[in-house]
Amino acid sequence: MGWLADETGLGKTAANFVALTPLSHLRRAADVFTTHTAVVWKSTRLSYGEYAARVSRLASALAARGVQPGDVVATLLPNIPAQAEAHFGVPACGAVLNTINTRLDADTVAYIFGHAGAKIVLCDTAFLPLAQEAIRRMEGAAPEIIEVVDHGFAASGAYLTYEELLAKGDPGFDWLMPEDEWESIAINYTSGTTGRPKGVVYHHRGAYLATTANAIGWRMQLFPVFLTIVPLFHCNGWCHTWMVPMLGGTLVCCRDITAKVIYDAIADEGVTHFGGAPIVLNTIINCKADERRAFSHVVEVFTAGAPPPAATLAAFEPLGFNVTQVYGLTETYGPATECLWQPEWESTTGDDRAALKARTGVAMAMLEGAEVHDSKGAPVPRDGAHLGEIAMRGNLVMKGYYKNPKATREAFKGGWFRSGDIAFQHPDGYLKITDRAKDIIISGGENVSSVEVEGALMHHPAVSLCAVVAKPDDKWGEVPCAFVELKPGSTATEADLIAHCRARLAGFKTPKHVIFTELPKTSTGKIQKFELRAVAKLMT
Repeated sequence: MGWLADETGLGKTAANFVALTPLSHLRRAADVFTTHTAVVWKSTRLSYGEYAARVSRLASALAARGVQPGDVVATLLPNIPAQAEAHFGVPACGAVLNTINTRLDADTVAYIFGHAGAKIVLCDTAFLPLAQEAIRRMEGAAPEIIEVVDHGFAASGAYLTYEELLAKGDPGFDWLMPEDEWESIAINYTSGTTGRPKGVVYHHRGAYLATTANAIGWRMQLFPVFLTIVPLFHCNGWCHTWMVPMLGGTLVCCRDITAKVIYDAIADEGVTHFGGAPIVLNTIINCKADERRAFSHVVEVFTAGAPPPAATLAAFEPLGFNVTQVYGLTETYGPATECLWQPEWESTTGDDRAALKARTGVAMAMLEGAEVHDSKGAPVPRDGAHLGEIAMRGNLVMKGYYKNPKATREAFKGGWFRSGDIAFQHPDGYLKITDRAKDIIISGGENVSSVEVEGALMHHPAVSLCAVVAKPDDKWGEVPCAFVELKPGSTATEADLIAHCRARLAGFKTPKHVIFTELPKTSTGKIQKFELRAVAKLMT
């Protein structure tokens, strides 16, 4: 490798420069924390020595099956050890990891297989029908299926199993560490609501810096116990799987997310940290008494995916949790801003404390900038009133969209990544999201923030979850329409909730219609507002 000297005559050498990669976290952990528990899943307990050996076997076996550096290896897996091992084993053979949302339809999975050019897919037994149907719909070369047989499932017998693959691998395989930290480590497909999903490409440097940013934001010390609630196919689990070995921590796998499973993991495994959407917080708040378990420590929680209502935060924290709101997108390796708690806020209580916690926050440690820009790309005043689009730049921003230079140029216009999220900035620099650009309701010429209306609804004691969208209106153009899930055993009428909001909001912001129904959600708990908008549009 040739190195260029700088103006001092000194240059990069093998002694003073190594490309940043999260692979180094596990390589170090295998040496420093060899016997410490790395991964827990039911009866499975892997030490760091065992974890690294399995990763080496995976990398070696993939290479032996013809996977070359730069090739793509896909997964259709829940949060089980094989998914965690793939996060290290796939890049350890120089390949690019493509973790696919297991709740997608076969047509979309077929598109992702073809667009990314996956050579192999590691597929959980439960998702074999999805993979098979996707392959049937493909044009061109299809990926080879390797079947991952989890606890409680029987192998289909149709494919080489994951454990059989690992048995063919070499535990002493020499990992292919990147020479250039700009090399791709993963490609994640956005869950867009219109058109085909876009392939978001991550580099090793960004993934490494995301792990350090998350650890700093979470005030982590050595040996955390992390519960995988965020799907590992979503922004690679916010990069937390790559982060845990850096701290010698334990990764507790969680396949099915229920309040009981979460409480059991905290009580039995000593879970100290987890991330999740506000719906996860609501699940814990509203769970039955017999699903709860006692625990003596405070559990640190990152929440993201939608702005958490202050009422949810106020109800959640007294149960033994400390919540930090984070914000980001697939394009920013997951969390990119955090509601960093300031010492002078310690004396705040109740609604005042919850309101501070509900802020979107400031740039995380490894992000160069997070601002609110107007339509011309200039920062808006930090006055808590002027609205604009959140713009970010730095190493926590993707390389770009795979095979889509037009979309990449548009996203990076003006030297910043354009998020599509609308917000304002407080005088102290903290951002506060008001809406996605597409979710703003314009009623009689006035902008209505669906997030603000949702926050008012969540203060009603009977409301478990809600979403507000625009409904076409002959007089006003659009009016707010609320879709609501009630807490089990609770009752409320449309008139009750409208009156509740009218007492807290301006008249034009008050919902004109309330629909009681189960809300459509993504695998990460985001409410699929495009479906609700379609329903509202059909209402007379």
